[in-house]
Amino acid sequence: MYNRQLTDLVRQMTLEEKVAQLLQLTAHFHEGTESEGQVTGPMEEMGITESMVAASGSVLGLSGAQAIIDVQKTYLSQSRLGIPLLFMADVIHGFKTIFPIPLAIGCSWDLELAEKSAEIAAKESAVSGIHVTFAPMVDLVRDPRWGRVMESTGEDPYLNGLFARAFVRGYQGSNLKEEPERLAACVKHFAAYGAPEGGREYNTVNMSERNLREQYLPAYKAALDEGCEMVMTSFNTVDGIPATGNEKLMRGILRDEWGFDGVVISDWASLREMIAHGAAEDDREAAYRAIRAGVDIEMMTPCYMHHLPELIKNSHVDEALIDEAVLRILRLKDKLGLFDNPYRGADPEREREVLFSEEHRNVSYELAAKSSVLLKNEGSLLPLGSDKKIALIGPFAQSDDILGWWSCIGVKEDAVKLGTALEERLPAGQLLIAEGSSIHSMSSQQLKEAMETAREADVIVLALGENSEMSGEGGSRTDIRLPEAQLELVCQLKTLRKPLAAVLFNGRPLDLHGLLDKVDALLEAWFPGSEGGAALADILLGRINPSARLTMSFPQSVGQIPVYYNHFNTGRPLNPSKTEERYVSKYIDSPNEPLLPFGFGLSYTTFVYGELKLSSEGLTSEQPLKVSVSVTNTGDRAGVETVQLYIRDVTGDVVRPMRELKGFVRLALAPGESAEAVFTVTEEQLRYHHSDLTFASDPGKFQVFVGPNSRDTQEHAFRLI
Repeated sequence: MYNRQLTDLVRQMTLEEKVAQLLQLTAHFHEGTESEGQVTGPMEEMGITESMVAASGSVLGLSGAQAIIDVQKTYLSQSRLGIPLLFMADVIHGFKTIFPIPLAIGCSWDLELAEKSAEIAAKESAVSGIHVTFAPMVDLVRDPRWGRVMESTGEDPYLNGLFARAFVRGYQGSNLKEEPERLAACVKHFAAYGAPEGGREYNTVNMSERNLREQYLPAYKAALDEGCEMVMTSFNTVDGIPATGNEKLMRGILRDEWGFDGVVISDWASLREMIAHGAAEDDREAAYRAIRAGVDIEMMTPCYMHHLPELIKNSHVDEALIDEAVLRILRLKDKLGLFDNPYRGADPEREREVLFSEEHRNVSYELAAKSSVLLKNEGSLLPLGSDKKIALIGPFAQSDDILGWWSCIGVKEDAVKLGTALEERLPAGQLLIAEGSSIHSMSSQQLKEAMETAREADVIVLALGENSEMSGEGGSRTDIRLPEAQLELVCQLKTLRKPLAAVLFNGRPLDLHGLLDKVDALLEAWFPGSEGGAALADILLGRINPSARLTMSFPQSVGQIPVYYNHFNTGRPLNPSKTEERYVSKYIDSPNEPLLPFGFGLSYTTFVYGELKLSSEGLTSEQPLKVSVSVTNTGDRAGVETVQLYIRDVTGDVVRPMRELKGFVRLALAPGESAEAVFTVTEEQLRYHHSDLTFASDPGKFQVFVGPNSRDTQEHAFRLI
């Protein structure tokens, strides 16, 4: 449908019909859903009438091909102009087939596989009738106390941007109208939602505009440059103004500066939350501020419905703003092909064929295998020998709570448990299982059983972690250690003086004291998804060589937070060789550096780096610099090494980070094989936001670092001429 036809359609709409297009309600409000008849209270409380529901433009949270077909059919039978509904959902890391949480996917450093996971999630969702996913979440995060760390790909703006692009490509494909088994993507949360004070959910965000532009905005921009169709506002303030009513952010940066002309949607009730923030006196003012900021769809509050008509009639709001918003929504519906086929993608038979298929589960398995990070392996305890009797002990030994907080319609009972997977792979009688403790408690009987089981084994594998409710939205924590019961279990089993390995299930980087120092090997599994148990069993038994690398630093303790690799220097930096000095920037009870650095991860093989080489000592805008290093697999099995390139601008108009990731190469090497990792550094990569917010590079000295993580690197210098 041409824009002219859509514009004509807007002209035919009454003001009330236009405003109703801006309203998003949950499926419960619509006839034909399972909750029909249960919404009288919410309708009265929100002041929503049946006529408003009948004219509303989109639905949140309904899935199932036949259910969506039924609601769409009923809706269209009552629609004066035949404008179809949009169906949206939180498809974060899988629909029915659940992939590892996004933080884990980031640790794979595998952009192609990340894109494939989004493509599969889109296919399963689309055949179930969904049109839009509220993903990817690209919020940069530096504080693991925040529960929604699990939804991000980490602390680095460059890497987050690459994953943002990959997810958008996977969800959307190249043409939504011609590819009905894709979804429109909605990048979130705009902006800086990942930087709440104290790591507390929904809390204040306060930073300079330069920091906002330098660290937090790039990943959103990357998603939009890839063609992302929608943007969701964040709950937090940006420069003292709630994002949902922030004209400078939404109109100034997003629309005017970046040229985004897609749909902007509020997060759940965030429009009305401007009142609690103290940025709006009432619903009327909240509606006024949000429409002026450019928010097109109001999710689950009725401020627009109740007040925009009156604001327009009193000339406080120009009706052209509503027309723009409606036109953007209609364009998206047209891009999805809904005017041609309102039931786009929804197919009950195809749904039964596609959802949780073997093909999709195989990709979930591969991604779980590539997302699990080996953090410690003293004495090469892992992989476990096939002749060893293994005691698997801990609350996650046979737990199906491995999908994570946002698991859409994934079913825990479908998840492959670690204990079950190991039993299938080991000879009868070789695996012994005991719960040992619950997540937060340990009975004397549980401990007795665990100790008896462990005494019969040659090696102990602990399956520990957080349950899914300990992270995710609303899951902020001040104490990010393992629960005391599990730490006590570790201490008790340590007394047996047997080899001790641990597998960790969690949604955030943890304070690992009491665990890392007591076990011989540690595998970070995160929440690994539907096939997690199978992938982890194959890593433990050596069928798969782990290759993942951390995309968030692990702190020494919660008192260090935020701790991240790309920090600034200070005027009194700590000299590592003079740690006794007092009047320098340091803690007196903790190292400055994280326990485990960004980019860190071990393998079952070993890699040796050759000499770092630069093609020149100078770089110009016309002549880039080639950086190379030879890497050799010196172990006895094939493995993947992720070679990372970091840059430091030694002197700037404003201080620059100690190092910044600018590239990486994943080398798959057979035993004894060597390969060269080659990087090209350009002048464009050296640009940054100056004190006046101009974006440019400065001539002068730079340092380049190359290595297996952000800490253990070789260094060379060059100059930008």
